Amino acid sequence: MGKVLVVGGGVAGMLAASLLAAEGWVVQLIDRLGLGSEASWAGGGIVSPLYPWRYGAAVSALSNWSRAYYPALGARLYGATGVDPEVRQTGLYWLDLEDEQRALEWSAQEGGALCSVSRSEVLQRLPQVGNGFQRAVHMADVANVRNPRLLQALRMSLADSSGVQVLEHCAVSSFLLNGGRVTGVMTTAGSIQADHVVLAAGAWSGELLAPLGIHLPVEPVKGQMILYKCAEDFLPAMVLAKGRYAIPRKDGHILVGSTLEHVGFDKTPTEEALVSLKASAEELLPALADAEVVGHWAGLRPGSPEGIPFIGEVPQYPGLWLNCGHYRNGLVLAPASCELLKNLMLGETPIVDPAPYSPAGRLG
Repeated sequence: MGKVLVVGGGVAGMLAASLLAAEGWVVQLIDRLGLGSEASWAGGGIVSPLYPWRYGAAVSALSNWSRAYYPALGARLYGATGVDPEVRQTGLYWLDLEDEQRALEWSAQEGGALCSVSRSEVLQRLPQVGNGFQRAVHMADVANVRNPRLLQALRMSLADSSGVQVLEHCAVSSFLLNGGRVTGVMTTAGSIQADHVVLAAGAWSGELLAPLGIHLPVEPVKGQMILYKCAEDFLPAMVLAKGRYAIPRKDGHILVGSTLEHVGFDKTPTEEALVSLKASAEELLPALADAEVVGHWAGLRPGSPEGIPFIGEVPQYPGLWLNCGHYRNGLVLAPASCELLKNLMLGETPIVDPAPYSPAGRLG
């Protein structure tokens, strides 16, 4: 099958490496830091776009495939590694949704399970929620995954795979070319040759492509989160209001996010964001005013036009494949985007129409 070099060790890079190795490729996975230490780790892990009805068919197609795939992925990784990614179908409540009618129409068209619920019903089911809302909609089948544990399980599964070699703390400086074809990369550890190179470097993907004269419209978008520790049964479902969400973990941790900041590659947590997130958290769940913030961090999303990732071979440079630009939906889209990438690299029938994600015509 040959050798594939995957650049970027987030969820998209690790899943791609796993899938390609399972097909018989020799895979080398490299990351400038450690595997799973950037946006994939920092996100919330909701296995759905926050507002799925606001996205086009391209994002929905990948999201729907991945949502169906996640329970089996979580079970397989748990069985193989003993680390539970905690794929839990908790459901999600949206409070005072400004485009509620649009959401309900979308659900009816898609055969979804989104429905209106009364204020009293929400407060009965979720007595922790603040009562400063009037309306709500609910989708019972939305899951979340505990992304740091998902990444840990993926990393452990790769360590057990004879077809994958991992090289961490190895930064790529340029691509190697031979007759216009990409044949590897130059790194801080020297040159690495490969038959194919997959770029899955998230927010950093555009910077890596720039020396080739390619403009990839992917930019860093900072997001800050805070984490509380509560009782295990404190919050049984996810809640979203005014653009902020609360996600319950199995052990009682409550994750609250997130900011949207265009500040380049600065991922320093700020006091201003902490104050804003705490205010949102306490408005949403008043009891959190007495809970301790046990974590506060920031990550950099790979922002892209309309949130549509780039998946496929770069026409100008054969041998160079993209799997990047997932913006706010990297965790939910990753399984489908990696399966589609594998389909294209192996000449298989694609799981979805690949045209909307193709780099052809979308790169500057």
